[in-house]
Amino acid sequence: MSLAEAVAAALALGVAGVAAFWDWRRGEIPNWLTLPSILAAPIAYGLASGAEQALLSIAAALLSGLVPYLLFRRGAMGGGDVKLFCALGAITGFDLLAGIEIQLAAMAFALVAACAGLAWKGDLIRTLGNAIIVTVGPALPRRWRQNRCAALSASVRLGTGIFLATAGFSAPRLVLAWSAL
Repeated sequence: MSLAEAVAAALALGVAGVAAFWDWRRGEIPNWLTLPSILAAPIAYGLASGAEQALLSIAAALLSGLVPYLLFRRGAMGGGDVKLFCALGAITGFDLLAGIEIQLAAMAFALVAACAGLAWKGDLIRTLGNAIIVTVGPALPRRWRQNRCAALSASVRLGTGIFLATAGFSAPRLVLAWSAL
């Protein structure tokens, strides 16, 4: 592992940490955090490692933001989360799929948190049953179809999940870099 990768992993962890704190306190992920990261990461990679690495960082940002952007367009995700995934993809541009790994792990953390919240309220089984009925509803007779319950439309803040996923991605790289010193 190179020093540049360790620095990028530490920066990704820092950006995700600030975003998680801001999301927890205010319910939004600010542009002043994400947009400079999206722009500065390819420039830094270009200056440090050449044009090929800068293009890889841009490709990683676009790849990391594609599915979140589609979810944003459907109203299923906030714009700050999309920009944060793009920023993390750009920062971890040394690995083209790192942003997608972070994204997948963040969604898994959000799923666990949402299920835990529903279980705490005592609504988990009813909500899962409703989700199954709504999903297969078009194939069922009209009398068995149900409307979507309110819990299926509840919002989940992703900042903490994104931070935990970034920590899971960054920690091994930072430990390896530290042990190499």
